[in-house]
Amino acid sequence: MNPRVAKALVNGLLLGGAAVAVLPLLWMLSASFMAPGEASALPPPLLPAHGTWGNYRELFANAGMGRYLLNSLAISGAITLLSLACNLMAGYAFAKLKFRGRERLFQGLIGALVIPAQVAMLPLFLLLKYLGLVNTYAGVVVPGMATIFGIFLVRQYARGIPDELLEAARIDGAGEARIFVQIVLPLLKPIMVTLAIFTFLTAWNDFMWPLIVLTGREHYTLPIALASLSREHAQDTELMMAGSVVTVLPVLVLFLALQRHYLQGLLLGSVKG
Repeated sequence: MNPRVAKALVNGLLLGGAAVAVLPLLWMLSASFMAPGEASALPPPLLPAHGTWGNYRELFANAGMGRYLLNSLAISGAITLLSLACNLMAGYAFAKLKFRGRERLFQGLIGALVIPAQVAMLPLFLLLKYLGLVNTYAGVVVPGMATIFGIFLVRQYARGIPDELLEAARIDGAGEARIFVQIVLPLLKPIMVTLAIFTFLTAWNDFMWPLIVLTGREHYTLPIALASLSREHAQDTELMMAGSVVTVLPVLVLFLALQRHYLQGLLLGSVKG
């Protein structure tokens, strides 16, 4: 096959796939500015006849979307910060610190990856109920403080740090805490950005676990609030689309702004060690 034809064919397939993925999002954005009932017409209009911000005013004035947005920001931010701290320390320890049973413990963690998350939800819920953390923000944040994937990602990247650099710091009298803060953390910056983005996106989009733990409406996150809104306003397509935009837009902008760092960290982490 002619190279130009092959290139055009590949580019055409990629553009077609991108269009299939992007067009629903663009219509969601367009429908969020339509007047009530306009999106339900057949065939559905692609653009609003007279754009309006009424759906967004309804969300924030009467549906409490502002509170749910703040809840999602607070929970996702707390999970991201705590997860970074725990995963970075654990990943570095598995990569560079020698202690008894290190390899066996790490193999056990990797083996736990094959266990579906849904299997652990019931015992985890009962444990949190015993601790009195049900229907609290802590009930959502604490289980996300460390993840096997995060530990594995940091460990693979940290294995590329030269042992000679760490030994030189120890010879100069630096303690392990100082070595980690002043030497290791700057070297882990690329994987920190990747892990932070991945963790924030995962926490923001999480639906099942907050739905189980958060029983009070005032504690709802955006995905749960959107599901609740769909039950109460099943026929209000335009309002639902506005709620979807509020839920999707922040993380979409975050990912697009930092995707270069995200992909770079994943690729570096995959080849280190």
